[in-house]
Amino acid sequence: MYKLLKLEGRAKRGEFHTAHGVIQTPVFMNVGTAAAIKGAVSTFDLLDVKAQVQLSNTYHLHVRPGDEVVRDLGGLHKFMVWDRPILTDSGGFQVFSLAGLRKIKEEGVYFHSHVDGRKIFMGPEESMRIQSNLASTIAMAFDECPPSRADRSYVEASVARTTRWLERCKAEMARLNGQEGVLNPEQMLFGINQGAVYEDIRIGHAERISELDLDGYAIGGLAVGETHEEMYHILDVTVPHLPLQKPTYLMGVGTPANILEGVARGVDFFDCVYPSRNGRHGHVYTNEGKLNLFNRKFERDPKPIEEGCGCPACRHYSRAYIRHLLKAKEMLGMRLCVLHNLYFYNTMMEEIRDALDQGRFASYKGEKLYRVGA
Repeated sequence: MYKLLKLEGRAKRGEFHTAHGVIQTPVFMNVGTAAAIKGAVSTFDLLDVKAQVQLSNTYHLHVRPGDEVVRDLGGLHKFMVWDRPILTDSGGFQVFSLAGLRKIKEEGVYFHSHVDGRKIFMGPEESMRIQSNLASTIAMAFDECPPSRADRSYVEASVARTTRWLERCKAEMARLNGQEGVLNPEQMLFGINQGAVYEDIRIGHAERISELDLDGYAIGGLAVGETHEEMYHILDVTVPHLPLQKPTYLMGVGTPANILEGVARGVDFFDCVYPSRNGRHGHVYTNEGKLNLFNRKFERDPKPIEEGCGCPACRHYSRAYIRHLLKAKEMLGMRLCVLHNLYFYNTMMEEIRDALDQGRFASYKGEKLYRVGA
């Protein structure tokens, strides 16, 4: 259940009550595709960096270790030792990202595994069954993410099929949640809005899926090639047609600036690989912009990554030491950078919530954008 606590313009401050605890929104979900954050980050580390939600991927966990393996070990929460909310992406994005390895049909999508080449079929029912085996808190509907520059006729057909798939997902989720022995009978379902950069298709699809009265709604198919201005425009025209009293999730986005702009447009949930991916390459976020710790100017720098930061890296280590680890290809260097970046993102979300609570989000956003840049 979603409780809207406060509005400032279109920015929302809320609480989302789930079977695995209350999520304070706006929230950043920490991306652990294969049930782990890349960069040797454990679930205990996630507590240190103030994570509320962990995100994993249905397709990847189906390929390995296998969703039935996870089910037999008690579900994803027990498997990865995490008792807070988990969202599982449906595998739909792999319809986009594995374009060379798949074929889309009305019944679903035929893949060749990126790991061993074996044939895989996934449709709405299969995605729901896999996610039920994983027993995540929130399951995402199975959809197709069309390229942002796809022809209008292709996008129209794709969105119509995604709507039919969503109806099948809802029916299958209801059936699974009612079965005896299901690991999480309170599993929630979020639908996904698509439509590339065609605003009328986006609006029509938002209105149609809102009628299904789901637990939440995501906006997919952005940050896949369009400009930031196009993304913000799509949010401007689409979000008002999604239910205000349900959480809105912008999938796969993004930079600190993207998140601030998304919050201002009514988005509650975000996820992105940037903090962990950039961290593994020595790129760290600070309130004065991004730093590349490989730069020679940090060779003798005794300061932490950011003065006053409470993350595990900044509490103990210098820029000079972390740079040395990165140059020596020691895994600890990557790990410390990832921990710092996740802490930065989760702290920013905490600041956003505080600003909304105090009715000063607009001024906070302006100051933060000025300091962090893109």
